[in-house]
Amino acid sequence: MPARVLQVNVSDGGVPKRAVGSAHVTRLGLEGDSVNHPKVHGGPERAVCLFPVELIQTLQDEGHPIFPGAVGENLTVAGLDWSVLDVGSEIEVGDDLRLQLTSRVEPCSTIKAYFAGGNFKRIKPDRVPGETRWYARVLQEGEVKPGDPVRVPA
Repeated sequence: MPARVLQVNVSDGGVPKRAVGSAHVTRLGLEGDSVNHPKVHGGPERAVCLFPVELIQTLQDEGHPIFPGAVGENLTVAGLDWSVLDVGSEIEVGDDLRLQLTSRVEPCSTIKAYFAGGNFKRIKPDRVPGETRWYARVLQEGEVKPGDPVRVPA
């Protein structure tokens, strides 16, 4: 099955982010989404946060009470090979949206409730680089909704 957006998530700040039916994505992120700590989250280099549902399922199997949106990702993605991603990778979402990965996301204690024993460092990039969230800048604005295809151009 081709990679796709499983869930689009926003919040008024903090976590968890709640699922929405669609969102317009600008250079500063998803309309209707806010962050509590703009020095750490958000802005043009951290406009969109992505996380794979396959890792959420692995974490659930390990006993963590995590779910889509729990760790603050804007796009919960299914079917994308996380191991091929690196800083600078471009990702096309739906018809118009184009993103470029800027950095792996360091987890902070605000997400500890979604990890057994508060072990939020389970998704720390330097521990397991392929099992973490990604930040992306927006190269081309557009709409995003669940079911949209996600592609890494060659």
